[in-house]
Amino acid sequence: MIYKRILGQGLTFIMVLLFIIVAGSVILSKISGGTPTFYGYQLKSVLSGSMEPVIHTGSIVAIKPGGDTSGFKKGDIITFHADENRLITHRIVEVVRNEQTNQVIYRTKGDSNDAPDIEPVLSANVVGRYTGFTIPYVGYILSFAGTKLGNVTLLIVPGLMLFIYAVISLWKTISSLEEKKQGSSIEEANPKTT
Repeated sequence: MIYKRILGQGLTFIMVLLFIIVAGSVILSKISGGTPTFYGYQLKSVLSGSMEPVIHTGSIVAIKPGGDTSGFKKGDIITFHADENRLITHRIVEVVRNEQTNQVIYRTKGDSNDAPDIEPVLSANVVGRYTGFTIPYVGYILSFAGTKLGNVTLLIVPGLMLFIYAVISLWKTISSLEEKKQGSSIEEANPKTT
């Protein structure tokens, strides 16, 4: 009986914590402009196979934003703006520094691509450096969470599960109390004599 209660309380705690984390991350990402962050690192979805086998399609990667974007070297993996709405994570294959303007341009290439990217990357377009932290397949979920349907699903489904769990727990508690009440009523009606 004690194990069931501890298991039930543990499950309740986990459900509440999960709901708070999911709801909080969705709300915070919307408030901050849509980029989920975790302790100062940005989490980005990788939806192409250009960096396989280092980064698999559907993974999320942690990017360390900011810093000196002109200080990267050959071999570093960076995330940069290819255009206004598209981010790319590729490896630097060449660093070109214009001595007159002191501007840095990176030539990049996806590890599984045959040739370097056509457009060079200005250091001003670099979002951050790949930290080496990857979680496979979670990028699909993160991309789904960015949609309207994903927002609704990730807020409503955990809340609905928590509500159903609360109703079941309440029903079991009420049933248990009624059984105890009926048991004590029977004892009062038939007192034991010795």
